[in-house]
Amino acid sequence: MTNTGNRDSRSTLSRRFALFAGLSLLFLAACAKRESAVESGTRTQTLHRGVGSEVGDLDPHLITNIAEMDVVSSLFEGLVSEDSVDLHPVPAVAERWEISPDRLTYTFHLRATARWSDGTPVTAPDFVASWQRILTPALAAENASLLYVLQGAQAFHRGATKDFSQVGVTAPDARTLRVTLEHATPYFLSLLTHPAWLPLNLASISATGSASARGNAWTRPGRLIGNGPFVLKSWEPNKVLVVEKAPTYWDAATVRLHAIHFYPIDSVDAEERTFRAGQLHVTYVLPFSKVDRYRRESPQLLRTDPYLNSYFLRLNVRRPPLGDERVRRALALGVDRQAIVEKILRGGQLAATALTPPGLPGYTPPSGAAADFNAARTLLAEAGYPGGKGLPTLELLYNTSENHRLLAEAVQEMWRRELGLDVRLVNQEFKVLLTERRAGRYQILLSDWVGDYLDPSTFLDLLLSSSGNNHTGWSSPDYDARLFAAARQPEPAARASQLQQAEALMLTAAPIIPLYYNTHVFLLNPSVKGWHPTILDHHPYKHVWLEN
Repeated sequence: MTNTGNRDSRSTLSRRFALFAGLSLLFLAACAKRESAVESGTRTQTLHRGVGSEVGDLDPHLITNIAEMDVVSSLFEGLVSEDSVDLHPVPAVAERWEISPDRLTYTFHLRATARWSDGTPVTAPDFVASWQRILTPALAAENASLLYVLQGAQAFHRGATKDFSQVGVTAPDARTLRVTLEHATPYFLSLLTHPAWLPLNLASISATGSASARGNAWTRPGRLIGNGPFVLKSWEPNKVLVVEKAPTYWDAATVRLHAIHFYPIDSVDAEERTFRAGQLHVTYVLPFSKVDRYRRESPQLLRTDPYLNSYFLRLNVRRPPLGDERVRRALALGVDRQAIVEKILRGGQLAATALTPPGLPGYTPPSGAAADFNAARTLLAEAGYPGGKGLPTLELLYNTSENHRLLAEAVQEMWRRELGLDVRLVNQEFKVLLTERRAGRYQILLSDWVGDYLDPSTFLDLLLSSSGNNHTGWSSPDYDARLFAAARQPEPAARASQLQQAEALMLTAAPIIPLYYNTHVFLLNPSVKGWHPTILDHHPYKHVWLEN
């Protein structure tokens, strides 16, 4: 009995051990198969990218923020594209072009293999119709003024003429596009890479509503017809937007990525945690508070790239007391930009006293006023608010972001401590903020601007009276006239001088308060290849791939 019992016990233990071992092997095998999104994405050429804010629209003629442009650049392609290393213009839909000796006429020859994602050819009349659409006043496209370099475009957009044949673009045949400029524009080819110049498939837009009306649902999955290296697969608002490689793209053989997943993560802290968990190959930004830690502990993941990006405060001059230039100048003098750069940002940013960043070829921005608290107090007293007394509470609006909250709080405290001002902070979801900005429903707005091309006009045109991106209510005929003259000045040094005079005039009037010249501080998984440090932060996806 005893022996039998012992034998039975040993047999039971053996079976249990075998079962446990088997389950352990299954568990280990399951763990081995459980890849992170980054690991599986690298294996399948699926890029997982954070884009910061929610994508509100994919209409190239209506988008205004970087997240939307990051996505749209995968779905559409213009006459020219950008070199992935230094962003110089390279052939895209146009395989070649000629420029007249006076540099006013460009003749583009479209490649026969350019296709829409439905397989139909991309033609020169598509460009003519698309540019007519963005210039149609009813569309109210904020970036339509970028096309004012075309002969007659401003007159058409502002309703002075309804005859689009007076605008300098024609299609002599299906594969030839002739463009006539209002004045010689040295950066014209680079300007053509902006989404405002992209061709659209007007037939597909008209199938879902008016082509010149906002709110047309043509950009939804299953409806959007583009001509870029990727096509729209799915779009879950506030979750993920997925694009997949387009088989119809003329240069599909160059495209190595099979898909891109774009994630709108408003919280910079949450985005950093998502990256750390292996769910993102690249983040949009990095929390200010984490820069030093990554620089110290994981420098191989940290990127601090040069960036043509200025941060500033917009002041709505239509809202009292900001209509008073003395109040605006006092607010500008009451911001210690150097303290913001050194104590908060810590990513190689530079304190700004002008709107235009340094480093643009042939241009040195004027030296605006640095912080001067005594002068700021004097201006407030002159305006009738000694020590800030009597000045109504000001409202500073910013989009939901931990980084932007820190910036807003720093400015709020400086104005409270040094000028005696009461400032209320208000944060809104980015797409809501854009609506409020467009409607002028704000007093002070934390803003930034990324250059669209390598010329100071990409920043200075922002404050033109005719600019759809002005949003401050400030208008100066003198400023407009100086920029008008500069645009038509063929001599580079004289042009730079006129631009400097215009910028100095604007800085004195203070419809904006420069804060800092930004760098792009973000996280990048080493498996991402072809992601070069470009000053505009453009990364043509056809030249990006994943590799361990």
